[in-house]
Amino acid sequence: MKKTLIAFVAILCTVSVFAQKTLPSANIKTLEGQSINVQELGKTGKITVISFWATWCSPCKKELDAIKDYYEEWQEKYGVELVAISVDDARSAAKIPAMVKEKGWDYRILVDQSKELQTAANIQAVPHTYVLDQNGNIVFEHNGYTPGDELELEELFKQLKK
Repeated sequence: MKKTLIAFVAILCTVSVFAQKTLPSANIKTLEGQSINVQELGKTGKITVISFWATWCSPCKKELDAIKDYYEEWQEKYGVELVAISVDDARSAAKIPAMVKEKGWDYRILVDQSKELQTAANIQAVPHTYVLDQNGNIVFEHNGYTPGDELELEELFKQLKK
């Protein structure tokens, strides 16, 4: 009984801490090479989806393609902004602009080539998705991609928009 109570309290503490988790301070670059601190992404007053991806990651591309089908509607209904952060290294990062154009992804594209954000946020694998509420708090985190995950995101947007 005592172990169960301790485990329950630990879970409650973890959940309450997670509810107020924000992005770490880390500098990443735009496709044009300008440096920005990712904490700025949570200060837009919008629901922000942050998708970590790479040009060599098939599930990443499938996820971003699936979201593309809903993105315009999400922007209108919920004020969502998607920021796709590539974790490609210097060699594969050269492929990013052409891939984005070919795919027709109308997302804000950033690059974490130095892995500063990936390391600070302890992201082990891609795709990795965060959802930030309008105050910049991380309210959802997900690893991997399964078709239909985008519908789960929309349900979350409905709750955040209330």
